[in-house]
Amino acid sequence: MGIDLPLIWAVIIGFGLMMYVVMDGFDLGIGILFPFVRGREERDTMVNTVAPVWDGNETWLVLGGAGLYAAFPLAYAVVLSALYLPLVLMLAGLIWRGVAFEFRFKADEAHRPFWDKAFAWGSYIATFSQGVALGAFIEGFPVEGRAYAGGMLDWLSPFSLFTGVGLLAAYALLGSTWLIMKTEGELQRRMTALAKPVMLALLAAIAVVSLWTPLAHPAVAARWFSLPNLFFFSPVPVLVLLASWLLFRALDHGLHAAPFALALLLLFLGYTGLAISLWPNIIPGISIWDAAGPPQALGFTLVGALVIIPVILAYTAWSYYVFRGKVRPGEGYH
Repeated sequence: MGIDLPLIWAVIIGFGLMMYVVMDGFDLGIGILFPFVRGREERDTMVNTVAPVWDGNETWLVLGGAGLYAAFPLAYAVVLSALYLPLVLMLAGLIWRGVAFEFRFKADEAHRPFWDKAFAWGSYIATFSQGVALGAFIEGFPVEGRAYAGGMLDWLSPFSLFTGVGLLAAYALLGSTWLIMKTEGELQRRMTALAKPVMLALLAAIAVVSLWTPLAHPAVAARWFSLPNLFFFSPVPVLVLLASWLLFRALDHGLHAAPFALALLLLFLGYTGLAISLWPNIIPGISIWDAAGPPQALGFTLVGALVIIPVILAYTAWSYYVFRGKVRPGEGYH
């Protein structure tokens, strides 16, 4: 039996995108929470919690995009054609917030509020665009003759707009729990108070998407609710409820690291639910084997991926280890 290269690459790309959601999610979440914190010193502390690591977080997005191009060129062509506008908006938001990240520390007092707003708006635009792209991806794309056959605005729908708002709540939860872990005093108490309503908003979004998707897509309903799949996949929603309950308890008991770990678990469970709904398709209607490139290309690029991924994991783990611990006012990036 030969090596299933498309399956290996699907796992690599899925891992890369999940790492991006985990690592850039709380980074974007800090910008989303900016309007809820007014003090300059507190905002500086929020940004300083991610200042040493934020540049490296988006490495995983590059890895996922490059892997999709190398391993599944058909899926890459369809996704880029269908989601061109939201992806461009996402990149514009990421660039804008990156510029604001640097300039807000160097600007004079007169221009500081402008860069604070730019940092927040860049975070909102990038996150909302990602959520819209995710919703459009779940709904699927019309494909004819191995090419995208839809229009420029087919990604715009009530479902995709709703998933955009839902991702704002998800990243805000990651951001607030990250700050609970990394800060102390009044800012930490503020984040603990914010995390609870954000958590309720995210649970509501999860519930709506979990109902909307199978109702709109019979194939997804059959995947989840047919026997014996119902027994195999039922642990996912059960674990979502359990993790949510534990998160509320962790917030009530004033724990620092547990809320962030549980928020990550919630996002992982949501990602798992998406994978279950779509498998074995790389995009709705096209399987990973139908979209895969030539075996020679898959094998050649796999060698590079197996070398570079451990390097990325190593330097990422080292950077987070070096900058572990609490960030206090006046400490950090200048």
